[in-house]
Amino acid sequence: MPHTTGPRFGIMTAPSQVSYRDVLQVWREADAIPQIEHAWLFDHLMPISGDPNGPTFEGWTLLSALAAQTERLRLGLMVTSNRFRPPAMLAKIAATVDAVSGGRLDFGIGAGSRPGHPIARREYEAHGLPFHDSAYAVGSLAEACTVIRRLWTSGQPFDFDGSYLHLTGAFCNPKPVQRPHPPILIGGRSTATLRVVAEHADLWNIPGGDIDDAISRSAVLDRFCAELGRDPTSITRSIVLHVSYDQPGDTRKAIAEAIDAGFPHIVLGLAPPYPASVARWVTDELITSA
Repeated sequence: MPHTTGPRFGIMTAPSQVSYRDVLQVWREADAIPQIEHAWLFDHLMPISGDPNGPTFEGWTLLSALAAQTERLRLGLMVTSNRFRPPAMLAKIAATVDAVSGGRLDFGIGAGSRPGHPIARREYEAHGLPFHDSAYAVGSLAEACTVIRRLWTSGQPFDFDGSYLHLTGAFCNPKPVQRPHPPILIGGRSTATLRVVAEHADLWNIPGGDIDDAISRSAVLDRFCAELGRDPTSITRSIVLHVSYDQPGDTRKAIAEAIDAGFPHIVLGLAPPYPASVARWVTDELITSA
């Protein structure tokens, strides 16, 4: 199971049931704290918790604004739904954010919400977006990763005729600032998604939950890497851990278990409303005690 030198801590602020100023304040505070290395938004178009008609900001638009208001944090979406945007358009959006941030984007992507998740599924119907089955979602994710990487690196327009994507004269200019391209993080836990991770990802994220399940899923990823002839340690393991403001000891325990299990990329999920100086609190109570 892969380990890297020391854990890398970040925060996630879901852009839902909050104001822009709420999120901006947390990110600016975190940007000044070296122990917090990365920051994330999620990618939903409507709330998935709390008031179902409450505010939810579009992730990539907000990410670009936050990129312009910060200087140091690596940043991204945990994770982009491949169901929401055509991949070639997404490649252009991400290249723009990488330029705005000065090369600080970590490109998070996944297959999208499960068909059996009614709270998340309603956002597709509300926005006129198609919702295919899981096999289609994972298959199209694999092609999306291929196309996006090629758009970021190809010096000439190209055609692509896949099972899900069909492009003519595809080209992305300007390219991302990072070379050869921004790191690709793929989120998910299904076996089918882990096959895509093994082929395309630099980082793999699992959205918290039972640590034994995370360890089991990581072993599956190791097996797929072996089948492809890829060194499994070349894929950094990442995990989202939800922060308890009232019981920080529980969160510290979860952090220790995740690091011991080979998940050095720790994303601390902050639930709104955010306490005052929450980024400093996270650093003092959770990160420096890890």
